[in-house]
Amino acid sequence: MNFKDVTICAGVVAILTGWGCSPQPSDAARTSAALPFDMPEVPRPEIPDRTVSVVDFGGVGDGHTLNTAAFAAAIDSLCAQGGGRVTVPAGVWYTGPIVLRDNIELHLDRNALIIFDDDPSHYPLVETTFEGLNTLRCQSPLSARGAKNVAITGQGVIDGNGDAWRAVKRDKLTDREWKAKLASGGVLSDDGKTWYPSESYKFGATSGADQNVSTWATTREDFERMRDFLRPVMVSLHHCENVLLEGVTFQNSPCWNIHPAMCTNLTVHGITVRCPDYAQNSDGIDIESCRNVIVSDSRFDVGDDGICIKSGKDKAGRDRGIPCENILVDNCIVFHGHGGFVVGSEMSGGVRNVLVSDCTFSGTDVGLRFKSTRGRGGVVENIWIENITMNNILQEPLLFDLFYGGKSASEAFAEGGSGEATDLEPKPVDETTPAFRNIHIKDVRCRGARRAMYFNGLPEMNVEHVTVENTSICAATGARINESSDVILRNVQIIPESGPALLLNNVKGLRAEDFACPAGMACALEVTGSRNRDVEILSTQITAENARLSERSVREVKINQPK
Repeated sequence: MNFKDVTICAGVVAILTGWGCSPQPSDAARTSAALPFDMPEVPRPEIPDRTVSVVDFGGVGDGHTLNTAAFAAAIDSLCAQGGGRVTVPAGVWYTGPIVLRDNIELHLDRNALIIFDDDPSHYPLVETTFEGLNTLRCQSPLSARGAKNVAITGQGVIDGNGDAWRAVKRDKLTDREWKAKLASGGVLSDDGKTWYPSESYKFGATSGADQNVSTWATTREDFERMRDFLRPVMVSLHHCENVLLEGVTFQNSPCWNIHPAMCTNLTVHGITVRCPDYAQNSDGIDIESCRNVIVSDSRFDVGDDGICIKSGKDKAGRDRGIPCENILVDNCIVFHGHGGFVVGSEMSGGVRNVLVSDCTFSGTDVGLRFKSTRGRGGVVENIWIENITMNNILQEPLLFDLFYGGKSASEAFAEGGSGEATDLEPKPVDETTPAFRNIHIKDVRCRGARRAMYFNGLPEMNVEHVTVENTSICAATGARINESSDVILRNVQIIPESGPALLLNNVKGLRAEDFACPAGMACALEVTGSRNRDVEILSTQITAENARLSERSVREVKINQPK
């Protein structure tokens, strides 16, 4: 099937309806445009028409009985018959790890709550990937590996009991919450600013790590010393084919909530993902090196990135060489988190053919967040984004940053990362140089942000071939575009509370058509840097009189009144 024959939202609706999902997109999601890339049909898992209940295998939903064996027995019984559905009735189902296998659907009835046991000893160390690197971590509470036709569906809740696993920074809690955390046990960092669940966690966090992956451990004994630090993602789906997540609420994960990696044909529809805003690394969904993915009609409210696309980190990701490709994200809301829709920073295997449409981001640090850094390598290309609404964005509605330093945009800003103009020397380009290119953004509206946009490319590898059109942003300060090439701003309105509406630094081939900003600004345009080339501004509000150009930019910037 060639999706170019259908419209964006109508196509997704038609496909989902064909799968029996009966989606109900909002009226605002009914825009129409042909998909810009070929994508095969994403099949729904084929689950045999056979059903058992976890109760049939000794399960008790009293919130006290440990049901690990009952879940395993129910799945084993169905697997012996070729697969089927395990139903979880209303109740509180306390359990250790659940492992899904071929042709198995885990279905939660209304008022069914699965809550995972918080005893780390029940989650042995297993080989996996995390933050783009091969490593050992505690077994995920809910997982499947190398399985075909896997589904998690229903109207219930899956809770990862994450507070028992996570460290917490003092400045993320109220006084009352901090006192309660101290009273629960655990240990403090040497400076007293971070609470750790155990000495094992503290040892792992302070003994050398690349973000959250140990950089020195080489033996299982090394990893066992820091077991509690190696907290699992709640739902881990590795090398699976034909996967469906539908209807369920996933919440309170020890780490990332949902992590599909190296999967083909993934459908995520109508789910909710929740974590406290103080939860470290509590990403909503991290789609890593997957192919043929639809995420629709879902809600995310987490403490880190909401919907995130990845493909491995540095040499490990480049050696794997599996891009994340053919991704549709439609009619989703992210209420809180470091980013609404995010690509990176682990994108060393490449990301391509992505369409994001009809989404709302409210209260996130950044709305559309693209991040990487020198050493990653990989190419992010052919990204299409349209009809996005945002409000109360703490930093930027639109961010491209190839100098990502491992912190949220708000943390980086608080520590002095102002994003001021720079004139850095280029470095040689090789396989470790990341690239963002061929990105198309239109119909974006945002009220409330610190800065309207931030493009921050490398001097040796600019952010390039980016089009932003039909966009209106109200922010404290204007759009800053650094080290970027072949950028088109068409019918873009920037309304800053102070400072210039548009700040350019070392840009090449930028054209602003019908650019709008408040009339009468003392300085509407500022251009700095020594490598600006072929800049053209067409705006009724920007003139030679209210433009501030560096001496080396005067001949490279043309300011014209549109006819």
